[in-house]
Amino acid sequence: MMQQNNGLDKKQLISLFVLSAVMMAFMYYFQNKQAEEAKITEQKAKTEQKASSTKPTVAANLSAPVNAAAVKNVTLKNELLTVEFSSLGGQISSAKLNKYSAYDKKSDKHDLPLYLFNKNNSSYGFQFKDKTGKVFNTKDLVFVPNVEGNSVTMTAQISGATIQYIYTLLDKYTIDFNVKTQGLSSLIADDKADFNWNYSVRGMEKGRSQEQTHSEFNYAFNNYKDADYDTNGFEEPKETLNWLGVKQQFFTSVIETSTGFVNAKGTQESIKEGEFLKKFNFDGQVKLAGNELNQNFKWYFMPLDLPLLKSYEGKEFDTILPLGWSFIGTLNRWFFVPVYNWLTDWGMAAGWVIFLMTIVTKLVLSPVMYKQHKLSAMMKVVKPEIEEANEKFKNADPLKKQQATMEIYRKAGINQMAGCLPALVQIPIFYALFRFFPNMIDLRGKSFWFVKDLTAYDDLIKLPFNIPLIGEHLSIFAIACTIVILIYTIMTSGNMQQPQQEGMPNMKVMMYIFPVTFFFFLNTAPSGLSWYYFVSNALNILIILAIKNWILDEKKIHAMIQQNKAKGPKPEGKFQKRMREMMEKAQEQQKLQESQKRKK
Repeated sequence: MMQQNNGLDKKQLISLFVLSAVMMAFMYYFQNKQAEEAKITEQKAKTEQKASSTKPTVAANLSAPVNAAAVKNVTLKNELLTVEFSSLGGQISSAKLNKYSAYDKKSDKHDLPLYLFNKNNSSYGFQFKDKTGKVFNTKDLVFVPNVEGNSVTMTAQISGATIQYIYTLLDKYTIDFNVKTQGLSSLIADDKADFNWNYSVRGMEKGRSQEQTHSEFNYAFNNYKDADYDTNGFEEPKETLNWLGVKQQFFTSVIETSTGFVNAKGTQESIKEGEFLKKFNFDGQVKLAGNELNQNFKWYFMPLDLPLLKSYEGKEFDTILPLGWSFIGTLNRWFFVPVYNWLTDWGMAAGWVIFLMTIVTKLVLSPVMYKQHKLSAMMKVVKPEIEEANEKFKNADPLKKQQATMEIYRKAGINQMAGCLPALVQIPIFYALFRFFPNMIDLRGKSFWFVKDLTAYDDLIKLPFNIPLIGEHLSIFAIACTIVILIYTIMTSGNMQQPQQEGMPNMKVMMYIFPVTFFFFLNTAPSGLSWYYFVSNALNILIILAIKNWILDEKKIHAMIQQNKAKGPKPEGKFQKRMREMMEKAQEQQKLQESQKRKK
């Protein structure tokens, strides 16, 4: 959503230009940096793969390499989840969400089975140290499975000790994971066990870059009272984690512990290309009672659906859905999500729901926009006086020119801050929707016109080569949005003051740079977001025309300004007083500096 720029000073406009330039520079820099890191990661992965291919898998309770025939797989299934367990390590080897599908690049559709765990992309287990200092890991043990109803019991023996995993498939997306040991106390000396989880998340969406950005650690601590997320790596030496999750754009895998993980540490690294997006590694400790591990854990393999996440009361799972922090998240949870659900119940296409959401948003903001455009019209009326003052103080001190401008505004009853505040009000809405569209699972796979998925970019125009910052496609919605933003900018920049000093850049030209730079972001952004910004700015144009031609009367505004002048200037507000004092102080410092130069 573009903001009205009338009433902004030169420094603010220059800051906007610099911000756009810095954003482009950072995008280009990190794109190259990620490419270099990906090459290193790829070479490292090839080396590890080569090494592991020649190294036999050895179980700690066996004296020979594991016989493939000894490894068995068993399956549990309910309406929503299909889970497979491997006797090697007693782990969940496959977790499939039955009612969802993954994106297939070949067909350009969501028509592949959706697995969170599959084909050895996840490995977890407990690590112990015996009294001689030797380390053994349950990942290397061969368990014996026994299935009864919706439960499977995995049992392994090691040096006279018994380790038992009892998995029970509960309702919805929950798997109870009960760990029991017997005789372990005679084998180990420590009162803690290490839990480690290595997980390479597999791409399941169309926009790889976007899904990779949204793949991260999430965890809760302090008895579920606090939650956090991590996009690089984390260490929590003092906190006790209640659960740890690895989320992707629309799905998450979570392990919960009854006693908590302590000394927790998580690392992650991006993978440039291929079926995997990121590699996650987690290490934490669980406390033992009497040197025996008898604790209850739970696994959750869930879609990031807000009502579902909230249904797990007291878990704080809804914090996994990145709808924004503080007021932004509240705005999404209590306004945009309910409005979206309310409009969806009418049975219309998702694209038209977004269209109506935009209208609702504009109606809510209409009083703010009216004040903004009224200020614009008032500034247009006094524009000749501003130009006259600029000409009068053309060769004078810039501070005098600024003071003269502010005096004209004050006499006319124009408060420049009145133009900034409405813009500030709209920023939270802009950012809330920036969070809403890429994370709303109800929009996933929903088509609209030529767009196949509103949570991914539209690529109807495919390019035969890759362009830096753009990629191998051009988004039609992004192009259309850029055009309407340019039109809106042209319409709202008419009252902008032009630089009076030589060498100063043209402010209007700088304002046109932002829509162009915004295109680079929109080209790979969700098409639902681009569609919203297109409709929003198109409505802005219609609102401006309606206000200009039917609502605001420039003659009446001119008469009102004349009345304000006749009454005399209004008392200075806090902002105006502060600005005047700052200018006077700057003038005094400038005179002092000039006086010191003359003495020298």
